[in-house]
Amino acid sequence: MSHRSDPDAHGTDWHAQELLLMREVMKLVGRSLAPAFVLREMLHLMSELLGLNRGRMVIAGEVRDGGERTAAVRHAYGLTAEEVQRGIFKWGEGITGRVLATGLPAIVQDVDAEPLFLFRTVPRDRLPPQTVSFIALPIDVNGATIGVLACHRIRSRQRHLNDDLAVLRILATLSGQLLQLEQLVADQTRQLVARNAALARALETASARYGLIGQSPALLQALGELERVSQSQATVLLLGESGTGKELFARAVHLASGRHDQPFIKVNCSAIPDTLFESELFGYERGAFTGAHSARAGWFEQANGGTIFLDEIGELPLAMQSKLLRTLQEGTLVRLGGTREVKVNVRLVAATNRDLAQEVQAGRFRQDLYYRLNVIPIRLPSLRERGEDIRALALHFVNRANQTHQRNVNLAPDALARLQAHDWPGNIRELGNLIERLVLLADHTLVTAATLERFMPQATQAPNAALGHHAPAPADAGALVRGYQSAQSHSAQSLQNALAQHQGNQSRAAQSLGLTLRQFAYRLRKAGLR
Repeated sequence: MSHRSDPDAHGTDWHAQELLLMREVMKLVGRSLAPAFVLREMLHLMSELLGLNRGRMVIAGEVRDGGERTAAVRHAYGLTAEEVQRGIFKWGEGITGRVLATGLPAIVQDVDAEPLFLFRTVPRDRLPPQTVSFIALPIDVNGATIGVLACHRIRSRQRHLNDDLAVLRILATLSGQLLQLEQLVADQTRQLVARNAALARALETASARYGLIGQSPALLQALGELERVSQSQATVLLLGESGTGKELFARAVHLASGRHDQPFIKVNCSAIPDTLFESELFGYERGAFTGAHSARAGWFEQANGGTIFLDEIGELPLAMQSKLLRTLQEGTLVRLGGTREVKVNVRLVAATNRDLAQEVQAGRFRQDLYYRLNVIPIRLPSLRERGEDIRALALHFVNRANQTHQRNVNLAPDALARLQAHDWPGNIRELGNLIERLVLLADHTLVTAATLERFMPQATQAPNAALGHHAPAPADAGALVRGYQSAQSHSAQSLQNALAQHQGNQSRAAQSLGLTLRQFAYRLRKAGLR
């Protein structure tokens, strides 16, 4: 670049200074692609190493109303904040404006002798008393001038002007590339934000369409995975804790698929006695067993052309697992007591809150069936991961319970905040059950946090002091509400006692134990009671 490498009369080796500047600028680019940082430091190095002072980059702005184009100082070194603010130029105005308009470099040997030089940014009295030159080079991107790299220099120097021009041309080219990269990143970021917003809106619309309440990222992610696989025929395995809404997700898979006009059959494997699994799933022929007075199609046949949802598939007995695997692999079944193979075209959605891999290791679940089911696993988020959805879910359950029981109960803001602070080990089901009890048993139409406390699960509720409530819970709170219970939470005797107290009415007996009717009936079956 330099016409010579020997030091000048002042001992300055300009060639070494140029190389140092380029190395330092490249280091800056390697450390950060943020143009604001790199370009300002580049202007700093121009001044310190080469004596190209008061460097500035004038960058084109948006076209104003009326089509007027302007450019303003965006990066500078050696200019005050006031001087930077004054650095605004119209296209064709002054030396800088002419470079913007023509795309050609401009060299002013003496700013005092150039009529077009405006002294707009830096007044003459702020410049050195010697003869001052001004150099302005266009910054081009894709063949269009988007800005100007400009600086002052003292004219009477031992360094050649052409050497400065050669360095500035390289720096102007690098500046254009950095600004282009900045623009590309900004455009892509805007497009990504717009796509994400559109996707979120689509998913929110989808969640409403499927009856799913909430807009939390965890819910939308699971729903997005569901929508991506809904058009395939692959088996979907819904994983997650009990009470996370697996049935709604399974129905969403069906509604989003090409089978949405065909049957959707739900089978709760935990509610079927072991002796009835085969006849329930695959049907039976007349005379297959005592009482089989006519043939009956099983759940798989009834779901033909549509979707079958096997909830709690981890409860399936080993003997049935092999028959299910055969049906899934071959698309055929044989009714109990029959010999004829029946073809079925069914998409399977399965759900479990068990770790099936551990069940396989323990010998309670077939490995080949596990691999057949685990084609597209989708983990459903717990309510703890959907904290922002609790308010919307609570209000939904309140409205539903009010309509069902003809009540007019409302939740105060502090009650909603209390619900949101709870960790809900029983997930959405626990929240829904609590809201229904609240609607049925609340003494006032407006439920505050203080009133809500006696309905909250006692085993896991937050300390009263943390909520500002110091009064102990009523003595009968434990009788009204129980914490979320496992399937073995109630003995056969307690179930029988509840039935006896309510003259065999299972709904009231379940409510007295803090259970849903489904939970109560499941425990009855597990205990061998009718």
